[in-house]
Parts: sequence; structure tokens; C-alpha cells
Amino acid sequence: MSAVSDRLPTFPWDKLTPYKATAAAHPDGIVDLSVGTPVDPVPELIQKALVAAADSPGYPTVWGTPELRDAITGWVERRLGAREVTHRHVLPIVGSKELVAWLPTQLGLGPGDRVAYPRLAYPTYEVGARLARADHEAYDDPTQLDPEGLKLLWLNSPSNPTGKVLSKEELTRIVSWARSHGILLFSDECYLELGWEADPVSVLHPDVNGGSYDGIVAVHSLSKRSNLAGYRAAFLAGDPAVLGPLLEIRKHGGMMTSAPTQAAVIAALGDDDHVRVQRERYASRRELLREALVTHGFRIEHSEASLYLWATRGESCWDTVDHLAKRGILVAPGDFYGPAGAQFVRVALTATDERVAAAVQRL
Repeated sequence: MSAVSDRLPTFPWDKLTPYKATAAAHPDGIVDLSVGTPVDPVPELIQKALVAAADSPGYPTVWGTPELRDAITGWVERRLGAREVTHRHVLPIVGSKELVAWLPTQLGLGPGDRVAYPRLAYPTYEVGARLARADHEAYDDPTQLDPEGLKLLWLNSPSNPTGKVLSKEELTRIVSWARSHGILLFSDECYLELGWEADPVSVLHPDVNGGSYDGIVAVHSLSKRSNLAGYRAAFLAGDPAVLGPLLEIRKHGGMMTSAPTQAAVIAALGDDDHVRVQRERYASRRELLREALVTHGFRIEHSEASLYLWATRGESCWDTVDHLAKRGILVAPGDFYGPAGAQFVRVALTATDERVAAAVQRL
């Protein structure tokens, strides 16, 4: 086991433990804006769907029920503008993090193969490459990478942690470049519903992919849009030539979304109202926190979408973490997401209105 664990970096969140203790000692309690875990209620219609499917004694299928696949294909076409999406174009997954961590292994990548991801990025892209013993590298512009040996290219728009959004023109250029070099492109679009100053576009849109899904797969999650982080509900959509073999591998591995969760996803994807309500909550919190941070001396960069404010005071991120922890506010240091984040912190919008108001008052 140590041979596997030794390939991995120190779990970053463990480094925050002493700062969390400092923040928790505040007389009015901690305001935790670090991890970005949803705190608002699961919408009632989703809870009801879960409960109604609770009597599910048999094994679910990895591919999901036909009703689930109908819900995914319908949503992908309605919300993302994708066309001619069939059941072969979609695959349920057990939350998006397990997919990111194990995708290089499931693709059969290993030593000598390269995985690339943004310069500032979710750490699990690197973890996935390390688990497979593949090489990994970060980029500013993926089309400047050496394509030799590059087998998997990760995009992330809107970005975690920065909230940066790739334009339709940028996505089109990157998709074309990846295809011209035979590089498999996975686009992590888990924050696509949360555009504030930009309208995020999917790689599944025909204006981006030219009406073909060859060599591209999009990753989507219901954790943020529907408050379903505890349900582990996500899915892939894209190239059937990629998803078909992945389905067979995942069947052997027993990577099944529970039957009640599948029912909950069907309900969630069929209803847009709860997404609008949740967006309004986050928009209000974002406006309050952004103004308070700027007034306090922070500069906000990017942050045009997603669930975070990417903020700096022009100092070490750990000095900023300490500064805010002494005020009872816990945030994520930017170097969790790569050396380029060394002077930034990621401030999540995922706290109750009462806790956000407390943070604003302290700032």
C-alpha cells in the first residue's frame, strides 16, 4: 500500500488544521469558506424522489436506468445546446472526483504517457496521473504543449479555483488542436451553471466541436447546482468510442450509482427552478463577500464564474490564511492549486447567509 500512497502528495487540507483551530476559537464562531461544500437544503422534489426509490434491494447497473440516461441526454441537449445525443453518448459516474482520480488508470495510461491540466487547477488531476504512474504537467495554453506522448488533456471551465471561463473561440481552438494531434480531451464543466460575468460554454456545443463528439468528453456534477455533494451524483457526455470501453471497465469495477441516487438525479435534471433559486443564493453571497474583501484591501482576479472568489493581498497565501483565521474566517490557500497561486486565497461562497453576514461584518 505504501508503494501507492508514496506516489501522492500530502493531502493538502490537512495543512489547514491549525488555522481551522484558530478560526474556530473566534467568540462568534468560525466562518468556513475553505472547502466549498454545499450547506443549503437538498430541494424537496429531489428528496422525495430519493425516498420513493429507497426500497431498492437489487443491484443497480453501472450504465443506469433508461430513464436516467433519458434525463441526462435531455438535459445535455436542452441546457448545453448539444445535438443528437443518444444513450451511447452518456455515462453516470459516482461523483466527479472518483472519475478524475481514476480516469488515467482506466484509460490504461502509465509511464511515458503524459497528462496535462491547467497551471492553476484542482489537485486531483495530478493525483490521477500519479496513481497511474503517468507523467504530468501544467499549462498556461494547452496548444503550446508538446503533443508527443500527450494522451489526456484536461480543461476546466469555469475554473476551480480561479473562476476563469474559456471563451467559445478558445474552446474551439483547443478542441481543434487536440483532435489534430489525436489527444483525448476531457472538459471538467462542473461549475457551468454558475456563470456570473460570463456565460460558460460546453465543449459539447456544436459551435465548439463542429457537430462531432470525436475525442471529447464533458464531465458534469450535480453537487453544486443541486446541493447533491452528499449523493455523489455526476455523469459524462461525449464520444461513445471513449465511453463504451469506460463502461465495460467500470462494470468490472462495480462503479455503480445507487438506485435511489439515480432516481434523485432524474428529478434534479428535470427541474430548472431549484437551480435558479440556488444561483440567486450564491449571487447574493458573492456580491456581499466580494465588496467586503475589496474594502478590506483584497484584489479579486477572474472569478467571473464558479463558487469562489480568487483573492490576493499581494503576500504569501499562508499569511493571508493566518490573517483571516484570526478573524474567524477560514479560506483555502492558493498554493493548494499550484505554485502560481502562492499569493492568492480561494474564498468559497458556500456558507449560510448568517455566516456570510458574520464574515462581512468582521471584514
